[in-house]
Amino acid sequence: MIVPISDPEDPRLAAYGALKDRDVAGSSGGFIVEGAIALERLITAGRFALNSVFLSQRAADRLAALLMRLDSHIPVYVAPQAAMDRLIGYPIHRGVLALASRTPARDAGSLLAGYAGRPLTLLVLIGLSNHDNVGACFRNASALGADAVLLDGSSCDPLYRKAIRVSSGASLSLPFAHGLSGEELIGLLEAHDVTCWAMTPSASDHPARIVPPERLALVLGAEGPGLTDRVMRLCRRVAIPMQGGMDSLNVATAGAVALACIALARTG
Repeated sequence: MIVPISDPEDPRLAAYGALKDRDVAGSSGGFIVEGAIALERLITAGRFALNSVFLSQRAADRLAALLMRLDSHIPVYVAPQAAMDRLIGYPIHRGVLALASRTPARDAGSLLAGYAGRPLTLLVLIGLSNHDNVGACFRNASALGADAVLLDGSSCDPLYRKAIRVSSGASLSLPFAHGLSGEELIGLLEAHDVTCWAMTPSASDHPARIVPPERLALVLGAEGPGLTDRVMRLCRRVAIPMQGGMDSLNVATAGAVALACIALARTG
């Protein structure tokens, strides 16, 4: 349902006024999606209820075919670019925003139970508080064959706007669970017969030289501190050899290389 808007103070746009993730979550229990790619993945996956869409006129014209896939009761607010920028407080070059509702949080135990007795590849993020890195990890996991992502409680919310944008919308479709400590996650994975590989520059094993088990979790820690000794003692340590005087890769890049090695080993 296209709803033309000319006044940036229109109360129907209130949820879009701040774009601060915590404010949106607190006021509406939802989250903001930005960009056409993420919006399309949100619609296609159907995992989260779409409440409304807010577009510039140019974006509305460009996305006409996508908008036809929406239920008729979902309002699509369309405003001139200047009005949109005035409401948000800075230029929204893509001209595409949407408000979606969160589903009840899924816990790691129930997610793992859904994969009982089946081959499984997981990406586990511990202590990742950078939204760019979390978003990139989701994008890599989706592109390189991971079935789901587990995040400990200290990692940032993958439904934050920036994380969604950097993930190219992968966090809207790839199953994930968020919570528990790193050690609790590793213990839960062991209880579900999942082998854990911990990425650390100090390891001697290369993921390309190991036959991956059918049920495997690749565990990544934050850049700088990395994984704790306790977590690494519970896992097999793996590393990507460095050259050129570098001691490590960006965490998302390291995860992508390891996931690619795992995928290649499994496909022969």
